[in-house]
Amino acid sequence: MSYNEREIIEKCRSGDKNAFEILVKHYEKKVYNMTYRMLGNKEDALDVSQEVFIKIYKSIRSFKGESSFSTWLYRLVTNTCLDEIRKRKGKKLYSIDKPVETEFGEVNRDLIDDSNGPEEQACKMEIQEIVQKAICQLPEEQRIIIILRDIQGFSYKEMAEILQCSMGTVKSRLNRGRLALKGILESSGNLLQMLTSK
Repeated sequence: MSYNEREIIEKCRSGDKNAFEILVKHYEKKVYNMTYRMLGNKEDALDVSQEVFIKIYKSIRSFKGESSFSTWLYRLVTNTCLDEIRKRKGKKLYSIDKPVETEFGEVNRDLIDDSNGPEEQACKMEIQEIVQKAICQLPEEQRIIIILRDIQGFSYKEMAEILQCSMGTVKSRLNRGRLALKGILESSGNLLQMLTSK
């Protein structure tokens, strides 16, 4: 079956659950990728992705088609991620190295080491992790703009629509975000050291 988005959305708006499943399958990887980049954590990304699709299901009737569906969707993803980031700011973090207290005493946590494999794959994953951690250190506005442009590949016009701001604002935030990201990566030194040791 070919994917005709306009037709699928119209069916979704009239309550067709099969059409909604098709829509989810078409966008689930893109939504997960963006939520993961924003939140830096697989479990949170899965939870927020699911929350995004629940919101879409509940509010698709309000989609008027004034902008493209993907613009509407990514605005929803961005806002949901920002809500999650703000909620987290008050949450207490726990160390994975600290033993867990049980009624039988302290128990060390056992974590699965899934980094085994070919050296190139391990190096690539390590670089991605360093870059992801650096992106997560950026202020929210810069993080969003870097993800939308440099990871998701949106145009300036699309980003202005998603973020509901001018193209000038988009360009200036992107420039500041890239400079900040470069500074974070340079100050950590890990990435540069890994790339020059090859």
